[in-house]
Amino acid sequence: MLEAFQNIFRIPELKKRVLFTLGMLAVYRVGCHIPTPGIDSIALSHFFKQAQGTLLGLFDMFSGGALERMSVFALGIMPYISSSIIFQLLTVVVPAIEKLSKEGEAGRKKITQYTRYGTILLSVVQGSGIAIGLESMRGPAGELVVPTPGWSFRLMTIITLTAGTAFIMWLGEQMTERGIGNGISLIIFAGIVVRIPSAIANTGKLINSGNLSLFALIFVLALMAAVIAAIVFVERGQRRLPIHYAKRVTGLKTFSPQTSHLPLKVNMAGVIPPIFASSIIMFPATVANFINVPAVQQFAKMLTPGNWLYNVFYVAFIVFFCYFYTAVTFNPADVAENIKKHGGYIPGIRPGKETSEYMDSILTRLTFAGAIYISLVCVLPSLLVGGFKLNLPFYFGGTSLLIAVGVGMDTVAQIESHLITRNYEGFLKGVRIRGRR
Repeated sequence: MLEAFQNIFRIPELKKRVLFTLGMLAVYRVGCHIPTPGIDSIALSHFFKQAQGTLLGLFDMFSGGALERMSVFALGIMPYISSSIIFQLLTVVVPAIEKLSKEGEAGRKKITQYTRYGTILLSVVQGSGIAIGLESMRGPAGELVVPTPGWSFRLMTIITLTAGTAFIMWLGEQMTERGIGNGISLIIFAGIVVRIPSAIANTGKLINSGNLSLFALIFVLALMAAVIAAIVFVERGQRRLPIHYAKRVTGLKTFSPQTSHLPLKVNMAGVIPPIFASSIIMFPATVANFINVPAVQQFAKMLTPGNWLYNVFYVAFIVFFCYFYTAVTFNPADVAENIKKHGGYIPGIRPGKETSEYMDSILTRLTFAGAIYISLVCVLPSLLVGGFKLNLPFYFGGTSLLIAVGVGMDTVAQIESHLITRNYEGFLKGVRIRGRR
């Protein structure tokens, strides 16, 4: 491993990319600690302690704690992700956007430009909601989170948060272009792994106080290693459909018969289903923080992590969004038509409609297996805390673990590709990591 790291810094271009990525991530983490003007940070921190397990907690995880501190990066990269998902869904619904997506590089640049505009619009809307919501928040002693509310505070907060999101979006694009890995994914990854030092410190405190036994800690660490290994195994898993191409004559050139394959991943939807499912289920708990009605409070309490009803709805929504998002992003009819146009076919299957139906049946079974896998990983924290009564000092499992492992695999795969193309040993000897894309 030490030799692999040395190989990275022997290649000037790769060294420059790695250092640039680390530098941009450092800038992002510094920005997460710059507070938004006009807010009482102590009263705000008390409010967020009461909002554990709500939609605010989910957004705070993706912002790397910036929302809890209400820094200039409080909105994080979520507006950009939301805008990207919206335009990805509109590609199926709106013919004009679908036409743009099929125009190659020029069309993709146009959609990226629209995505940026959508990000700014969503940031303004979310910033307005946060500014108005902050004015109504109070600390444990009844003190106002915003000492001097009014339109001056609202406009300043909207401009600050929108500018922060635009800057993060620029950072992500710069890392993608001039660094290693996907910049947007790395920003989310940094926000997740930055909690590791505090989790280690909390673990030491629990062991010293006797609230966490050494046997329980060893059990959790072994379980963590097993779950991470399972995630890596499943994320790399794919069903390869053999594609045969007959002999073709194009002009004066003759192309001999070729054999290829179409890879269908077990987890085609990625981490989108648990994000959508968490957002929907945590919405009642978030509303309950602002509405002091007993019935609403009771219903929201039933839909908090650790409750059996929460797990049932969570798994149901994950399965639904796995099928929905896979259907949106992968069209078997279009893929079958493209294979037919290039003279390809699946052995034993007629080109065209039968090929489309065959791929659809395989994709349905793969998506079911992927949905069960995502559900098990995402309900793992609830099972550990509720079922085994473990007093965990950190959040293990769920969307954060899927993102962290997936982004890590993608980044290692890109580093390996740079090393191998320059005749160096891979980053991991004897192993070839394939990225998710």
